[in-house]
Formats: sequence, C-alpha cells, structure tokens
Amino acid sequence: MTGSVTGDTPTRLRGVPLFAGLDDARLRAVLDGSTPRRYRPGQPLWHAGDAADRLAILLAGRVAATAVTAAGRTLRFGEWAAPCALDKVAVIDAGGHTATFVAQTPCRVRLLPRDRFLALVDTAPAVRRHVLRLLARQARDQQRRWTDGTGSAQARLAAWLLTEAGTPAGPREDAGRTGTPVDDPGDRPAPGVVVALPGSQQVLAELLGVTRVTVNRELSRLRRDGLIAVDGGTVRILAPELLARRAEA
Repeated sequence: MTGSVTGDTPTRLRGVPLFAGLDDARLRAVLDGSTPRRYRPGQPLWHAGDAADRLAILLAGRVAATAVTAAGRTLRFGEWAAPCALDKVAVIDAGGHTATFVAQTPCRVRLLPRDRFLALVDTAPAVRRHVLRLLARQARDQQRRWTDGTGSAQARLAAWLLTEAGTPAGPREDAGRTGTPVDDPGDRPAPGVVVALPGSQQVLAELLGVTRVTVNRELSRLRRDGLIAVDGGTVRILAPELLARRAEA
C-alpha cells in the first residue's frame, strides 16, 4: 500500500522531526519503503522484549510507553503524540524494545524496516544530526533520572512539577518523560503557572515510580504548605522557589 492510498504524503512525513531536513525524493523513498498500519485505542504497537526491527513513524494519534518492574510495579515512561518517530534508539542498537507501547487514541503508523532507517542515518546528514542530539539528550536524562530516582517521593514530585511548568504543553518526541529539565533559577516558572496532571494520579505515580497513595499524600503536603494549589486535574504552582528547594531535598 502506498502513501497515495493511505493519504500519507512527503509533506506530512516532513512534519516528523526526524525527517524534517529530508528532500522530497528521500521522503518519497521512506513512504515507498514503509508499511502502513492502524491501531485501536488500547492495542499494543509492540511489547517489551519484542525485536526492534522496524522504525514506527507515528503520523496520527497518541501512544504511551510502560514497563513492569521485577516487583510487579508498572512504570509509565511517558506519552508521545504524532507526528514523531518512536523508540529510535532501540531500532539502532537492535537490542529489542525495552517498553510496551500502547495506542491511547486511534493511531496511524508507518513501519520502516531497520536497514532502511540505518541507511538514512548513514547517508542523510540531517537524520544523523537528529540521532546524535537524541543520544546526547538521553545520556543527560539518564543522569537526571538516577538523581531523581534516589530522592524522596516529594522531591521527585516537585521536580516533575517544575519540569512540566518549564516546557510548552505536550511531550517532546524523544523524551522518556515530558518536559524540559529546569537547570537553574532563571529557568524556574513564575508563580501561578498551571500544570496539567497526565490523565490521573495513577499515571503520575507510574511516571514517578511510586504508588498512587504516595502521589496523593505528597500533593496534599505541598498544598498544605502553600507551595501549590490543586484543582481537579491541574496543579497551580504558587511558590516556585520553595518548590525547587523541595526538589533538591
């Protein structure tokens, strides 16, 4: 099935950050060399441990990634909205997918064989630069996740709120967690910034690697201390400087 049958075009494909620097001929080659697929809400694109032999190009819809720890706890790594390419590093290193990706809405995807993707990395400078930036960012994020993971539940929650408040709405294509890290006081949000919770407290608990009860308790503590205000599915940051101190605790 070709792009013309599915409605996919080089222009639509150029909306994917990975392919933004490609010319029409290369974009057409990606379309011709990939297979279209559709997924229903709740349908897995793949499971953790599956072979990463094709690059999934999400052209419509939204997906979430989760994994289950040895203790049986579900960790939610984040959500991704079209247009984007999913789990590129797994496809590059051929080590298999480390998380289960599930459609949250009706999704339209094109699957590009691994060898064709690697050929693009080798021959298209724009794609290669994108991948190098991704690898550098993931190395930094890995260090940050290690630091966050060894902090208290309240510190992790405070850091997440500050991160979300400092970024435009919606996840980055390559982020395991949504948002851009807040690195210095000049990056901290102004008082009154509103952060949307990711669906439910259970989803936030999975993102932070804690329980829903813990998230509820720590939100209540931050609210009681006057650092935040909670209104349904949103959190208003009232004291960003004090919240930053909690994130460093």
